[in-house]
Amino acid sequence: IRSEARTISGAINGSRKTGKVITKAVAAQAESPASAASKPGHELLLFEALREGLEEEMDRDPRVCVFGEDVGHYGGSYKVTKGLAEKYGDLRVLDTPIAENSFTGMAVGAAMTGLRPIVEGMNMGFLLLAFNQISDNCGMLHYTSGGQFTIPTVIRGPGGVGRQLGAEHSQRLESYFQSIPGIQMVACSTPYNAKGLMKAAIRSENPVVLFEHVLLYNLKERIPDEEYVLSLEEAEMVRPGEHVTILTYSRMRYHVMQAAKTLVNKGYDPEVIDIRSLKPFDLYTIGNSIKKTHRVLIVEECMRTGGIGASLTAAINENFHDYLDAQIVCLSSQDVPTPYAGTLEEWTVVQPPQIVAAVEQLCK
Repeated sequence: IRSEARTISGAINGSRKTGKVITKAVAAQAESPASAASKPGHELLLFEALREGLEEEMDRDPRVCVFGEDVGHYGGSYKVTKGLAEKYGDLRVLDTPIAENSFTGMAVGAAMTGLRPIVEGMNMGFLLLAFNQISDNCGMLHYTSGGQFTIPTVIRGPGGVGRQLGAEHSQRLESYFQSIPGIQMVACSTPYNAKGLMKAAIRSENPVVLFEHVLLYNLKERIPDEEYVLSLEEAEMVRPGEHVTILTYSRMRYHVMQAAKTLVNKGYDPEVIDIRSLKPFDLYTIGNSIKKTHRVLIVEECMRTGGIGASLTAAINENFHDYLDAQIVCLSSQDVPTPYAGTLEEWTVVQPPQIVAAVEQLCK
């Protein structure tokens, strides 16, 4: 599996130069060179923004260190840690054996003794091998020690449905981790929020799981030159609107925005929110939007059964039921292992035409 993953990731890294990794929806969001050049700041790909945030925090705090397979001189499966081993040395950027349970446990122990470790899963699916360490230790030791220990650990890595990576490499594990007490979860979707969330996660005293999408690493954006840190508990208003609230995150943000263009042409005015914080939800931002639009559509790449959308639906019904004029609609991936065949793979994931149809049905 590991040699397979390296081959796959190498092929994707090589294709970055051609831009083939970017989805059509993401490409549609790209700025023209003229408009981008006129803005302040500097342009980075998403994986470079993650690395810049990580490097800034390693410069700022000598306690920050990185554990994982191939994170050192290879530079990480998707080059997020490229060049860091040469700059900081093998003790702060530690290449580990293929033993997720062991090096995740080592990171928890390091955090207990005062370090601020970052664990990279070469693929989020591999971290299932470390689930006991993440759940029973990382999430609970602050409580079970009576507050004697804090576990300032970041667990991050690529996930989501890629380009024919097969079922084992296309997992979305948000729903697996959301039930663990004591951890926070965030999902980045742009270079700007990738860097800001990375820095915030490293500075947090809580364990944080940072989800990255394998198809967004090549997304380019101009970000500020000055330092910034985002909140781990705030959603992002992507597009204000009046008719329906669309809640989404990660790669589906771009499918939603592609659908929004069609909806606007049809006379609808959708409000789009990137929830970003998967645990806890930003119910303040979400609630204010629902009080305005009175309709909710949730679009996710996570599985339908027990997914983020299911939890979000429950939270909205519990807190804002009286403001709803229609039943909440949730578009999720199908509850099947992701097929290898490209056409079948696409069928398992929500596509923009489905979003358009769902909004039209909601707004009848």
